[in-house]
Amino acid sequence: MEWLADLSAAMLLFSLLMYLMLDGTDLGAGMLLIFFNDEKQKRSIVKSMLPIWDANETWLVLLAGGLFALFPAAYARLFSALYIPVFVMLLSLILRALALEYRDTVSGRIRAWLDKLLPASSALAAYCQGICAGLVVSGNIAAGAYSWLGLYPMLSGIGLICAYMLLGCGWIRWRVAEKKEKRTLRLTRYFLLLSLGLFLIIQCMNPAPWQQVWQLAWGKGLILLIVLLWLFSLLALQKLSPFRQLAVTLILLAAIVIQTGIGIYPELIPGEMNLHRVASGGITQVFLLTGIAFIIPITLLYHSWAFWVFRGKIEK
Repeated sequence: MEWLADLSAAMLLFSLLMYLMLDGTDLGAGMLLIFFNDEKQKRSIVKSMLPIWDANETWLVLLAGGLFALFPAAYARLFSALYIPVFVMLLSLILRALALEYRDTVSGRIRAWLDKLLPASSALAAYCQGICAGLVVSGNIAAGAYSWLGLYPMLSGIGLICAYMLLGCGWIRWRVAEKKEKRTLRLTRYFLLLSLGLFLIIQCMNPAPWQQVWQLAWGKGLILLIVLLWLFSLLALQKLSPFRQLAVTLILLAAIVIQTGIGIYPELIPGEMNLHRVASGGITQVFLLTGIAFIIPITLLYHSWAFWVFRGKIEK
């Protein structure tokens, strides 16, 4: 039943999108810590992430577990090529958790080291995620465990770092009562231009997903939306309120992820694995999707509750 495989793939894409939007913002804010020297500002940035960072990683667990259960052949093939960046990513996420949770309970000397560890581990995790995404989209995994050393995956890793830091700028403006507003706006402009430049280079290196989406009647509208969002961001992003800046950036990221997913459909690994052929049996998919249908709303409700409880700016 192809529609079950399509539904399973849509669930994985949704989990990926939620992770990129939520934990990507936290990773971006963590990387930006390196640009702030004032201890109160650093403490405020860290406190803005503490109530929600661990729940954001639920979507990563759901993505990996869903891929393993719903598309086991693709899981095996991908992890044979990606086990090195995946291991480094998981180690980086553990180190980031260490820096976040223990920063306020250690001496000043150790805190200084943790303030270096947080942006470094956040950047390394983001880079590994971009490498994995770039390798999957390109489909060039024939070289096995070292496929990710290609130019396209590595540029994708740098591009995701810039995108996360752009999200982080919006988060800091929205959640942190920061006195140096000009610094955050300057960083916003810098990472917006870097993100756009890398986005254009990456799309020129692999135009196949865009070409496939362009063939669809409504695909032209999606591509036009992405173009308009980039133009709007260039012209007005820094003039928007902090929440609207973050919202526009999140919508742009979501549109690009959806376009990429549609651009490689119906394949999980372009040129190698068709999702309809490598999906689990129908009974397995129905069982798992039924459970996931309960898990996703509960997770979304928890996120909404957490954001509501910890709404407002962090003053100190």
